[in-house]
Order: sequence, then structure tokens, then C-alpha cells
Amino acid sequence: MGLTVTVLGCDASYPSPGGACSGYLVQSGRTTLWLDAGTGTMASVPDLDAIDGIVLTHAHPDHWTDVLVYHHLVKYYRPRPAVPVWSPLRVRELCESVNGDVAPLDWSIVDATSTVTCGDLSISFARTDHGPETLAVRVDGGGVAIAYSADTGPAWSMSQLGDGIGLALIEATLDAVHEGVVQHLSGRQAGLMAEEAGVRALVLTHIDPEVSGVEQLEAAKTTFRGPVSLATPGARYEVQP
Repeated sequence: MGLTVTVLGCDASYPSPGGACSGYLVQSGRTTLWLDAGTGTMASVPDLDAIDGIVLTHAHPDHWTDVLVYHHLVKYYRPRPAVPVWSPLRVRELCESVNGDVAPLDWSIVDATSTVTCGDLSISFARTDHGPETLAVRVDGGGVAIAYSADTGPAWSMSQLGDGIGLALIEATLDAVHEGVVQHLSGRQAGLMAEEAGVRALVLTHIDPEVSGVEQLEAAKTTFRGPVSLATPGARYEVQP
């Protein structure tokens, strides 16, 4: 029972030296979901043949471009049965503009009203405060739920993904000085979002490589009463009922 979340990358906008952009593996005992495929994340997937599905949250390149090289892998080098991919329409359009026909990927368009199944995982979405169309993600499986904010400003509430979230990965791109400048969150705002949604534990992610992660962590602790940690490549989080 439970779910495991592994951080493949957590840098905002561009990968820092030795780092990677947004990407996570969400795993039950039976299913492996690749959640966002930002620049550099594919190299950290331990078993590419074990991927059961891919969710891409929006069209900014730091969240999806490694699916281009994964597409080449399953099309030309290591053919396998169709791998489901779920994303907003614009992501698929961009992939097709570069790679052409997306087969053998079994690509479906989703929006904030969608609910899909990948193995023993149930996946639902909510539209965040970010442009282009950006989808936060909730994954239910093994008797628990995890949530991922993708990119968002403070006008969106994680409570839109429902109650009972055991672990929330929430972006914390901005330092306090730049709150409100763009549609992203500071560490303080990420903590507040988690607190208002009633999540059990918080992981801060998508931090600008030029912003102090330690300062973001301390800021989040002022607004969130539960355990808070800072995403790092390779970190694993066990979420139990």
C-alpha cells in the first residue's frame, strides 16, 4: 500500500549544473507514472521500459521536452507497445511540430475536467493560475493521494484537487521580494497553499537556481505547520495510508 515519489529534476526554467528541470516518478507496487518530462529528467529514469504512462502539465519547455527524445527511443531504438501520454492540447501540437506523428505514443488530450486511469493509479486535474494552460495533478493509489501544483500563481488553490492529500509537491520559484511579479509562488506562498489545502506533508520544488532553497524552506515553515522538505534530484518520498 502507499505511493513512492522520486524526484528526477526540480530546477525552474533551466537546469543547474548537474541538475534537471521538472520531473517525477510516481510509483505504486504495480504502476510507474512519469509526471512531467523536463530537460534532463529522462537520464534519471532508472528503467525506461517500466514506464506505464506519462503526464505532461503544460507547454513550457522545462516541463515536457524530454518526451521528444523518449519518443525517438520507443519509435526507433527500443520499440514497445503504445505508452499512454496525457497533456493539454498545446503540448501535443508542439511535439508534433518537432517529431511529426507521435505514434507509438498513445497520446490523449486532457483538461481540468478529466479523470484518467494508469494501471492502478487514478489521475485528476485542475487548471492553475499560470499561462499557457497548466494542469495541477492529483494521483490516487495504494490508499493515498499525492498532489503536484505544476506551475501556478497564488490565485489558484490546491483544495481544488480535493481532500486527503498525503504529500504535496508545490512550486516555490520566487524569493519574497518578487512575489506577484510573475505567476509563480514564493516559499511562503507555497507553505500557505499547502496549509489551506490541509495536506499532510509538503515538498518545495521548481526553485529558481539563483534563489536560495534554504531560504525558501525556512519561509515555507512560517506558513505550513506540517513537515516540509526541499526537493533534490534522486530524493524519494514514501506516502503511506
